[in-house]
Parts: sequence; structure tokens; C-alpha cells
Amino acid sequence: MNPSISRSLDAVAALIMVALTLSWGLNQVSIKLALPEIPPFVQAAIRSVGAFFIIALWARYRGVSLSPRDGTFAGGLLAGALFGLEFLLIFPALQFTAASRATLFIYTAPFFVALGSGVLLGEKLRAVQWLGLACSFAGLVVAFGVPDAARDGRQLIGDIMMVGAGACWGATTLVIKASRLRSAPAEKVLAWQLAVSIPMLAAGALAMGERMGTPSAFSLGWLAYQTFWVVSLTYAVWFAMVQRYSASRLSAFTFLTPLFGVASGHFVLGEPISWAFAIAVALVVGGLVLVNRPG
Repeated sequence: MNPSISRSLDAVAALIMVALTLSWGLNQVSIKLALPEIPPFVQAAIRSVGAFFIIALWARYRGVSLSPRDGTFAGGLLAGALFGLEFLLIFPALQFTAASRATLFIYTAPFFVALGSGVLLGEKLRAVQWLGLACSFAGLVVAFGVPDAARDGRQLIGDIMMVGAGACWGATTLVIKASRLRSAPAEKVLAWQLAVSIPMLAAGALAMGERMGTPSAFSLGWLAYQTFWVVSLTYAVWFAMVQRYSASRLSAFTFLTPLFGVASGHFVLGEPISWAFAIAVALVVGGLVLVNRPG
């Protein structure tokens, strides 16, 4: 077995994951702030195009070949399709179901990774680690509330689409670990996903009839944050981490993202934070300690 498949996270890796999830939490706010002037699929397509060119230039500077002749074609195509499908499911789903429900359902992704890792990678979690995943998920339930029963078919469709998005997110991680992408440069792993997802997101924008006028510098600034920092840098770092460390232990850290999103909404948008937020943080952090507890 490749030792990177089940490698535990050290202190540096844990700090990097906290920084990544903090960036992704703020990214949710950046998308919301840019939405009045830049529609969602247009945002996703533009940032992917911009990030692809940045990654291509960086790869050229470092002498990293983006040629598919190294055996990464199949894995890259599949990972890119899953990456694009994830966003194609998320944005329409938000029109059918509430944001709080959507947040809970998409963060089923770590469970898909844990299940898939046992089947595909031989990376089986112990009982205490499953308890840690459940504890972290319970923290999200405390933070966002238990979803009410679906009132109509549209809400149920939205919920199913968000679970599907979570499954795509988890499957993307598994494809990277189980394919030739595992040993490819992180720039190439990200370039594959961006290249394949760009036409998918553009088609989504056309299908939804999205149009964009002339956005303000404010909206462009937040779009630049998404393009240069989130997609170009943090995603590349994430995929490098996926190649080196245990997939299930890394995925557990993503439970921090919505909590950082709530905190960012409070400090940037002035949205209120309830007393339950502190309990939620304690549950998520406690769950991470259990998941990453040495065997």
C-alpha cells in the first residue's frame, strides 16, 4: 500500500488545513457579495478560466508538463467531470432548498470519502474515527439546525441534489487517490479539473440564461479573490495534501469550512452568531481530534 494513502496529519498539515478551510469559508461570503452583479454559473466559469491560465503559467515556469500522455488522462477526465458536476448541482439546488439544509447535505462528503476509502484504498476507519466524523457533523447540525421535513417535492429534489454534490466532492478526492493523479504534480491535478469543468459551467450559465452587465470594482475584487487565491492557490494546495495524506482524515477538516463561513458572515456582513455556534465549534474540533487520533 502506498504510505501516503493512510498517512496521518502532522501539526503543519493540520494548520494548513485550518488555513484552507478559513479561506473557503470566506469564499462563501465572496460569492454572495458578487452575486448581485455576477450570476453564480458565470462566476464559477470566469474564475475557472482565470485560474486555469494562472496554473498553466505557473506550471510552465516550474517546467511541469500538462500533457495527458503520462497516463493521467482517464483520472483527469473523471475528476474534472465530477468537479464540474458538483457545482452544476449546487447552484440549481439552492433554488429549491434552504441554504441551511444545503450546507448540511453537502457536508455528507467526508462520509462518502470514508466509505470509499475503505473499499477502494484499503483505508478503513476505526470506531473512534467514525465517532469523530459523527461528532463533527453533529456540530454542523447544532450550528445550522436540524432541517425540517420537506414541504414539497421541489425541496426534496434540492436536498437530493446537494447530497449528490457531496458525493461528487468525495468521489473527486477518491479518484485522485486511486488514479495516476496521485503521483502527478498538484498543478496538473488542478489543471485537469479546471479544463474539464470550464465547458460544463459555461453550458450551465447558458442553460440558466445568465447574463452579466458591467460589474463594479467591488464585485470584481471578490471575484479576483476567488480566482487568484481560492481556486488557483488553495485548491492546488488541497490537491497536493490529498496526494500526501489520508483522504478521510483530510476530509474531516472540511467540516470547519461552514463554521468559518458563519464567522466570516458575522465579521464581514454583520450577520448574527447564536450561542449554539460555540457548541458547534467545540463539537467539530472534538470530532477532528478523534478522527486524527493516532491508532
